[in-house]
Amino acid sequence: MTDGKRTVLLVAHTGRPQARNSARFVVDRLTAAGLSVRVLAPEARALRCVAEEVPPGPEAAAGAEVVIVIGGDGTLLRAAEVARPAGAPLLGVNLGHVGFLAEADPDDLAETVDRVVARHYQVERRMTIDVTVQQNGSITAVTWALNEATVEKTPRIGMLEVVTEVDGRPLSSWDCDGVICATPTGSTAYAFSAGGPVVWPEVEALLLVPICAHALFASPMVISPASTLAVEVIGGSARGVAPLAGLGTEPSSGRGEMTGAVLWCDGRRSVDLPPGSRVEVRRGVRPVLLARLQHSGTRTGTGAAQESASRAGVGAPFTDRLVAKFGLPVTGWRGRQEALAPRPAADRRAAPAGRAAPGGRAAPGAQAVPDGWTVSDGRVVPGGEEASRADA
Repeated sequence: MTDGKRTVLLVAHTGRPQARNSARFVVDRLTAAGLSVRVLAPEARALRCVAEEVPPGPEAAAGAEVVIVIGGDGTLLRAAEVARPAGAPLLGVNLGHVGFLAEADPDDLAETVDRVVARHYQVERRMTIDVTVQQNGSITAVTWALNEATVEKTPRIGMLEVVTEVDGRPLSSWDCDGVICATPTGSTAYAFSAGGPVVWPEVEALLLVPICAHALFASPMVISPASTLAVEVIGGSARGVAPLAGLGTEPSSGRGEMTGAVLWCDGRRSVDLPPGSRVEVRRGVRPVLLARLQHSGTRTGTGAAQESASRAGVGAPFTDRLVAKFGLPVTGWRGRQEALAPRPAADRRAAPAGRAAPGGRAAPGAQAVPDGWTVSDGRVVPGGEEASRADA
């Protein structure tokens, strides 16, 4: 499909005028740089741009270098359905509200495209979950999720009764609105709204979060990524109505007919769950790849990524995103102080005991003291501390 030419697949939220305009800008700029651009056939008419039309499906991203997504996290989750089978990284331009998955803002669109052209981006692997549904011992559905798989009550159910399991052992039964099985990526999505913890994406774990459970033990749980989680649907009582002569209807006092639940994966794929259904969740075999932009002039490749991570810490970008998205207060933060490393031996000279020599080395029998520090009462202290004591 690509004839050896660098190819980008573009996915957009065509219901938003800003997304359509941004998509046309991206197509024109990529084409001018010599790259081939594809768009999904259902979106082509709304986008009105010169690009190759491809049917939506696993082949849409085959051979694509990157999938650029213009919209919110929901659009990116939709694009993941075509990018994941092809192993193509997703680069999101956020037009939504929070946008934890999206990397760039529309104001930086030109720079974003230029970095894609220059290959100034790194690729992150995001853990997924594989989900199977069983009824009477037979598998009836197989699906997956990037954020979460949720067993939820249907609209007519007053309360859903489930029992949970970890690695073949029963954990707890709950009367609840549902249960969320989430990835670290999904910890800032539905699981976060249900009171679950925020988990940095570099952490490999499974989250089990009950929704509005009527129980003393209903805390969110973080579980090994090697574990298998299961949720068994006992059922729920439908909200029945009983006629009341002359006054219409009122809710029935009985439990009513037992009804099932529904499984939602990333809010996009659903499976009906009759009473007795079993949902199993385990770490996904195939991850989702996300492209993260580098600053102009930075090197690409694994070595550069490791060097950057060693300086700032692998969790620093997500920390910054968390602070920015939620407007977290960081007033008063002073940051990490520069480490006091000893200088090479060639730069050191001897000094009287108890006094720091130039280069930070004390005379034999004395403590090694860095420049700007001194020894007071047997302790190495800033040079100004001893002076301040004398002034006092």
